[in-house]
Amino acid sequence: MNLALIKIVRCALPLVAAALFATGCQTYQQQNKVIVYWNQGDLTNAVVEAKKQADHNANDKDAIIWRLEDGAVLRAAGLYGDSNQAFDEAQNKIDDYALKAKVSVSDEAGALLSNQANLPYEGRSYDGIMLNTYKALNYLALGDPDKARPEIIRAYQRQQDAVEANKKRIEKTQEAADKSKDKATMDKAQNDSKFQSQIVGVTSNLDKVNVYADYVNPFTVYLDGLYFLANAADGSDLERARKSFERASAFAPDNDYVKQDLATATDVANGKPLTPATYVIFETGCAPERGQIRIDIPIIVSKVSYVGAAFPTLKLNGNYTPTLLVTASGTTANTKPVASMDGIVALDFKNDLPVVITKTIASTVTKAVAAYAANQAAQQSGGDIAGLFMQLGTAVYEAAVNIADERTWTTLPKEFQVARIATPADRKLDLATPNGMRASVTVGDGILNVVYVKSINTGTPLLVTQFKLK
Repeated sequence: MNLALIKIVRCALPLVAAALFATGCQTYQQQNKVIVYWNQGDLTNAVVEAKKQADHNANDKDAIIWRLEDGAVLRAAGLYGDSNQAFDEAQNKIDDYALKAKVSVSDEAGALLSNQANLPYEGRSYDGIMLNTYKALNYLALGDPDKARPEIIRAYQRQQDAVEANKKRIEKTQEAADKSKDKATMDKAQNDSKFQSQIVGVTSNLDKVNVYADYVNPFTVYLDGLYFLANAADGSDLERARKSFERASAFAPDNDYVKQDLATATDVANGKPLTPATYVIFETGCAPERGQIRIDIPIIVSKVSYVGAAFPTLKLNGNYTPTLLVTASGTTANTKPVASMDGIVALDFKNDLPVVITKTIASTVTKAVAAYAANQAAQQSGGDIAGLFMQLGTAVYEAAVNIADERTWTTLPKEFQVARIATPADRKLDLATPNGMRASVTVGDGILNVVYVKSINTGTPLLVTQFKLK
């Protein structure tokens, strides 16, 4: 073997080794044992697994997503203080990324030679909104409405900030693409008719999902109304409650309970006293999960060839309880939808897709051009054998890192629903699902009470807690 070939082999060996190591890497969904226990209704092991993953990844690129899972699982288990601690850690990191103007240049450069899953997870817009919403609910469950107030305000503000943040993210990504030395190749790849026909399929299953105005979470809006109705310090708080119910009613026009709340807020603002009521808030199902699909991208180096790239997909979960039956004093009412997390997550996914497409194409082009250059150099220096050896290394490496970013908050619900009833004289409620899951609860002594019910799927028991709004 000549000296040039020896040098090529020595250079290629680390690449092959790294590639083989990378093939052992898993996507987020493959790593996520939390959701396995969660779907089984096994909260004990879900709590243990979520904490293990959150602690293990506390200082790496996946710190935020695991803390979000940790906080949601702890909340479902009734460990509200621990849940808020997990959410605090996630919030600190989300805010830190925002303060530092997103990920570093070196991180982005590294992702070009690997994939978007290797970038730090900064938290999606709906993550921050739900984080503060859940923190508010935790404080209400702990009997501390004063601490719930700033969380509700923060959740509302995050909705206002999200639109501008997304606009800046798209502009920043496009600006970087425009400055790339491979811009012409990237443009040809993105405008290729075969690629365009395939990328449409990424969101085709979301066409029938009802979405809301950009980054609005109607449940957060509704909770804002409930909170300020029950804890109004002055007329401005009551007006805030009225406006929140008005907005929530617009998002859920078929929900008569929200219309009743709007009328109540108007009456109270006009001096009428609150009448006792019990709210049943129902979280049902699981939010969409991410998967991936291979789509061919045309890469033009010495000639046109199609290279497979992995793009994320959104998979809706169909195993959920469609409504909760609430019986009080012989009368039965059904919970009705107030917000769909499917719609919220789907819109965020669609809004983010242009950024994902641009970054994935940039990464695929960068890797293909680098591989072509390495293969050509190896062949010229060491002949056909060295060229084949280098091609093996680059091919295995590209296959190993060709994964989509599947990170998403999987322990969120599919839907939020609500029922509003006059508190019965005996303060007893019977809860039932259409497939026979049942629970009973004795309502507390508040003027406005909340019975909070969670159903992970049709096969898991109902998780029932309650707290007093006023």
